[in-house]
Amino acid sequence: MSNYINKIFNLENKVAVVIGGGGHLCGEMAQSLAKAKCNVAILDINLKKAKKVKKSIDDLKYKIKTAAIEIDVTKKSSHIRAYKKVLKYFKHIDILINGAGINSPEPFFDITEKGWKSVIDSQVTGTFFACQIFGKYMVKRGKGSIINISSASANPPLSKAFAYSVSKSGIKNLTQNLAREWGTKGVRVNALRPGFFPTEWNKKNFITKQREKAIIKHTPMSRFGKPSELTGAVLWLSSDSSSFVTGSEIFVDGGFSAMTI
Repeated sequence: MSNYINKIFNLENKVAVVIGGGGHLCGEMAQSLAKAKCNVAILDINLKKAKKVKKSIDDLKYKIKTAAIEIDVTKKSSHIRAYKKVLKYFKHIDILINGAGINSPEPFFDITEKGWKSVIDSQVTGTFFACQIFGKYMVKRGKGSIINISSASANPPLSKAFAYSVSKSGIKNLTQNLAREWGTKGVRVNALRPGFFPTEWNKKNFITKQREKAIIKHTPMSRFGKPSELTGAVLWLSSDSSSFVTGSEIFVDGGFSAMTI
């Protein structure tokens, strides 16, 4: 059984590009891929955070290649530069995770044009550019797995997260569109839909005690998720064990999406 599992989930010598890899969830995804002996490129607008994740992986001596690369996902030119650096160093790319993005907690009438564009650009535009640049390489190569990060707010929308909900809904739609377009090209495009995995920023700016109580009440497992609980879905979608899975949105939310009343 062990050999069978190793065979279908094998990621050894593959190369994963994790955009937003310096962050709370994508940093954990980068770690999990490294543990599976996958080479990892950690891309983030905050190079210091990307380097911190890289060092934490390197310190464990997995005997894999890693790189920390700066990227501004809102600029296509930045994607092109990062792509060239990744390809030069790793020689090929097998997996792309699009997890960069910001949120905004303002009431609807208080959202500024700049604030709206910042959220939309960091989420939808960033994912769009990455799929254009890295996805084009994968289509030409005839193989690859793209994992876009959706959210419990994609549908139905989450209250007090107007721009964020719109952006995550757009990512879901983009994922399905690309899955349809590239279905015969050897490139799979799926979305991972996390429930609530709050960061310190979330707790400070977004999740009040009342809101936390409402979230937990709406989650059958009655708790928040831990970043490590996304690992199984990430490794599955990255590996050949999900070879017939594309256009899917994989829910990892403790049952949040299954609740009504």
